[in-house]
Amino acid sequence: MTKEKLMLWIKDEEKRDVVLKAASLAALVASFLDWPTPLPFDPAWLAAVLCGVPIVGEALEGLFRSFDVTADVLVAMALVAALVIGETFAAGEVAFIMGLGGLLEDRTLRKAREGIERLVRLAPAEARVVTGEGERNVPAGDVREGDLVRVLPGEIIPVDGAVVFGTTTADQSLLTGESLPADKGVGDPVFGGTVNQLGAIDLKATRPGSDSSIQRMIRLVETASADKTPVVRIMDRWAVYIVGLALLTALGTWFFSGEIVRAVTILVVFCPCALVLATPTAIMAGIGNASRFGVLISSGEALERLSQVTAVAFDKTGTLTVGRPEVTGVVPAGGLSEGGLLTLAATVEQRSEHPLGRAVAARARELGVRPLELEEFALVPGRGVAVLAGGQKIYGGGAGLLEDNGQRIPDGLLEAAEAHRSEGRAVVFIGAGGRAAGLVVLADTLRPDAGSAVRDIEEAGVKTYLLTGDHRRAAERIALEAGIKNVRYELLPEDKVDVITRELARDKGEKVLMVGDGLNDAPALKAAHVSLAMGQGGSGMAVEAADGVLVRDDLKKIPRLLRLARRAARTIRLNIGLSFLLNLVTVVLAAAGLMGPVVGALAHNAGAFLIVFNSARLLNAKDSGDRDGGADDAGAPAGAERAAGNRENADVKAAGGRAA
Repeated sequence: MTKEKLMLWIKDEEKRDVVLKAASLAALVASFLDWPTPLPFDPAWLAAVLCGVPIVGEALEGLFRSFDVTADVLVAMALVAALVIGETFAAGEVAFIMGLGGLLEDRTLRKAREGIERLVRLAPAEARVVTGEGERNVPAGDVREGDLVRVLPGEIIPVDGAVVFGTTTADQSLLTGESLPADKGVGDPVFGGTVNQLGAIDLKATRPGSDSSIQRMIRLVETASADKTPVVRIMDRWAVYIVGLALLTALGTWFFSGEIVRAVTILVVFCPCALVLATPTAIMAGIGNASRFGVLISSGEALERLSQVTAVAFDKTGTLTVGRPEVTGVVPAGGLSEGGLLTLAATVEQRSEHPLGRAVAARARELGVRPLELEEFALVPGRGVAVLAGGQKIYGGGAGLLEDNGQRIPDGLLEAAEAHRSEGRAVVFIGAGGRAAGLVVLADTLRPDAGSAVRDIEEAGVKTYLLTGDHRRAAERIALEAGIKNVRYELLPEDKVDVITRELARDKGEKVLMVGDGLNDAPALKAAHVSLAMGQGGSGMAVEAADGVLVRDDLKKIPRLLRLARRAARTIRLNIGLSFLLNLVTVVLAAAGLMGPVVGALAHNAGAFLIVFNSARLLNAKDSGDRDGGADDAGAPAGAERAAGNRENADVKAAGGRAA
């Protein structure tokens, strides 16, 4: 190891602490077994100094700077008292156990990085404002309400506004989570932070640039993050009373017995060594167990909050669903076969960059359908595609594209299209030879494991909710297939936060677990009582905002995780009970003179090992809810409740409302 690497390694606080604890343990073993060492003093002094100095320092800092009495005060008194009367091993042992507990706790309470800077980088820095003198670039935050802003294809829309010129297709998944892109024409709303995919548009800003959807999302994540409070140690909450009780007991014993050794022993055994280990060891074992079945938990606090969950709120796109449009059916017309319609559809969409077109082309390739060779290709932004192949014009897109080009659409096909749209699906009309050849139906489909996961969650007495930015029909269709009865749709990021913090947490008293995958879910993930992000399909921001990650996007792990968290909470309570019982017994024995400082320290060691052993059972604990074999099913359909009231953002249009 080079000198530079060694210095970097030493500067790593966690690695340095591990080395110090290992050295302290070796010193204690050498002292206890009376091994010969080159040291001119008892090796236990090393443990007392290496592990005890930080504890004494924190105790003094708390007392004199913030007038805060913590468990460190009691430990510091026991250390000093043991050293004064020559019980060096007892002092070193107490310092080591407390230091080890602090190290374990620090490792389990680390927070996931918030990643707000990533979100800031996604917000466009400039906007192209159109004036009577031409175009000029200004900082996006300086755009005023009413300004005319021009956005070219491929650019991120810098502000919230309404289209006044041009047509395009916008990818709104950043904000609303809609898997299907939304076509935009004159009068349609667009949101800052979404992507203008195809055509150039002019929009009139409806909000200042500093108050765009993307900027509000950044502020929401920052605010929600600041609202998180850390887990407060049980010992610190009761430290004043415990320290006072320990002092009174020790002084009383010394007064009545006349033996200072008894008083010091009481201070030693009163030290909450086992109690300090009670929570972090159980949490580490629980987190380790979760990681084995594919869930990474960011902190012990998150595992504790998971045990309290009473409701699970799912995002739709990419969480309950696969997150991309897939062909779910074809409806031929005019006597054409399904194969013939797919050939025409594959031909017209083979060069399309639109997500619906790519989905059609991909499905055709899966089925081995060979498209006709193209002679001409024309993209009509916001409307569809027109090609020349096999000597005939073929059109793919919305009904308006076909009708404008003389392709007659029978009423039955229009009715079929409307029926599919009413269930939240998108349709692409295919026209050739002066008439409609049929339509291709696409939708974002439910994950295979979603239904069984929802059923297991509800069987555990936990309610389920669907929170999505998608429109009502798509939301209710997915909720029906998954078996979720509580649905909230057409939600922007701030609306999801409002539902979680007000409707569910405040009004209904629910402890909400939010499950999401997209950047648009980050504020809700931070605002929820606890949160999980999809690991494979989730955005980096969602992963960093969440308290845990489903590594393989397996929703069936959620009910198992909830059961594990509850078992971990029971283990912690048992550990705490055993710790208090151990303290009571050892204090009585110390007061009676039946136990000296060294034996008392060893008794605490035994109690600490008992706690560690009890916690370790969590590491390999089997889940009673596991099912072996059998195919995942979608769950029994359940009626989807309509969200109460009309929301202000009800103008968010269905992505499938107009075909690409």
